[in-house]
Formats: sequence, structure tokens, C-alpha cells
Amino acid sequence: MKFSLVIPVAPERNAEILESIKKMDYPKKEFHVVVVRGKNPSENRNKGAEKAVGEIIGFLDDDAKVEKDFLKNIENFFNKYPSIDVVGGPQLTPKDDKSFAKISGYALCSRFGAAGTSNRYKKGELNLDADESSITSANLFVRKHVMNKVSFDTNLFPGEDPKFIEDAKEAGFRVAYCPDFVVYHRRRPTITGFTKQIFNYGKVRPKKESLSKTLKHPFFLIPSLFVIYLAFLIINSLFNPIITGGFIGVDKFNSNILFIPLLLYIALAIIFSFIDSVDNKDFKAVFVLPFIYLLIHLSYGIGMIRGYVKR
Repeated sequence: MKFSLVIPVAPERNAEILESIKKMDYPKKEFHVVVVRGKNPSENRNKGAEKAVGEIIGFLDDDAKVEKDFLKNIENFFNKYPSIDVVGGPQLTPKDDKSFAKISGYALCSRFGAAGTSNRYKKGELNLDADESSITSANLFVRKHVMNKVSFDTNLFPGEDPKFIEDAKEAGFRVAYCPDFVVYHRRRPTITGFTKQIFNYGKVRPKKESLSKTLKHPFFLIPSLFVIYLAFLIINSLFNPIITGGFIGVDKFNSNILFIPLLLYIALAIIFSFIDSVDNKDFKAVFVLPFIYLLIHLSYGIGMIRGYVKR
């Protein structure tokens, strides 16, 4: 058998992805599906891998959809690049996602909204030496022998997939990103759900790795630094009479310099909201994207600070 598809599902959820899997244009005898229910997605994936009998194990999320030629494209990739052990593809926002969920998808695939990790949410260029910035467990395929040396960390969620990719590379496996096979992954439909998701991404980073490792990818620290800057600016504005309109205090010129990064941020948010709205052919999004950018940056930054404090 060629493929085993492992789908972790929380006890209270249904595996929506099964409907699109049934419609795939691929011989049914060449793949099987392993659905594992439980509250720990990492544990579910590890258990599913143990039950896998295919040469290649695919990890997919329950709330996603795949295209008809999905497995054909993955098979073609592994045939073309036999030295690659692990490969992931993009997870795009479903075309039928509505309102907030749809626009938050624009923000996630924006360089301003999500920096390097925006590669996960859009079709990029083929990369035969990929890392966590391009790949997630929503669309991840590994040769079966990889799971003999690497497993998903059951102490991490979210963040278990970046750790898996890092561990695979450290174990000597070759990791790639390929845009030719896509999953459509639903975004959080509410502000509260989206904020919690991004907060948890930030909170788990200090648990996943040491500060010295994070410093090798400093863009992960920028949201936290931005949060600290805003906190300092607010405190300074409250207690500095010059900024609040008084006549006594520190030099007004030096105080106003503090606002330059904020003004730069606002300018960039406006510019990118126009760019991302045009790219997605959704011009109404220009009014919402600046808010979602800020939501992402603050949620991730506060989450990471929370993670370091807890650690």
C-alpha cells in the first residue's frame, strides 16, 4: 500500500476531511485512512503512525479539504525526489470561508501579518531544504521509516509540528516544501477563537525551544518587543506631562521620538492592507486587515511573554 492518511480528531468533533478524501482520483486499494480520536493531537498522530501500513504516512487535519489529484501529486513528488524524507504543502483558506475567517486568512498569508510563517498559508516556490516556516501538520507527508526515529512531542500543542520538523532535520532527514499539493484549512470564524489560537502559538514557543534557538529566528521575537514598546509608550504617556499636554517634564522632542515606531507601524499596516486586499481581489478587506494585523501581533507577542514568564 502506498499511503496511510492519519487524521487526529478531538472527541467532540467530526472529520470533515473524509468527504473530500472519498472523492480523490486515486486507487482505493493504494491508501487507507486512520482516524484517531483523543484530546491530544500529538498523541493521536503518533498512535495513527503506529497503525499505518503505507510506505508514506500523511498527516492531515480534520477540518480541511483536499483536491481530487491530491495523492497523485504527492506520489509524483516522491518519485521525482527519492532523497526527500519529509514534505509538506500549503494550507490555503477555503473559498467558502466567510467574513472574518476569510479576511484573517489574507492576514496569515501576508508578509506583514505573519512574516516568514506566511509561507504556510499560500502557494510558494519549491524548496528542497524547508523548515517550520513553510510546513505544518495540516499537510505533512513522511516516509514510514522517519517515524522510527522521530515522533510528535505529546507535551506540545500547538507547536508540535515545528518541533517535529526540527527534530527530523536534526536526525538527518531531508525536508521539503512543495506547492503542488494543497489542503484547504478552515480559519477561526470568531475574533475570540482566532486570538486564542495566535496567543497559544506564541505561548508555546518558549516551551518548544530555548531563547538562544529563538534568537536564530529573531522575527519570532518582534511581536513581543512590540508589545513591550506599546506598554512603555502607554506608561510614558500617562506619567509624562509633556506628552499629556502639560508644561513640565522631559524634553518634548525626545518624548515625541517615542511615537515614531508606532507611526511607522500604522503606515505599514495601511500600505499592506491595500496590497493584500488587491492580491486577494477583496477591496472591502482594506478596512479590516489593519485590525487583524494588530490582533495577530499583539496576541502572539503577549502569548510569548506569557510563555517565558510561565517557564
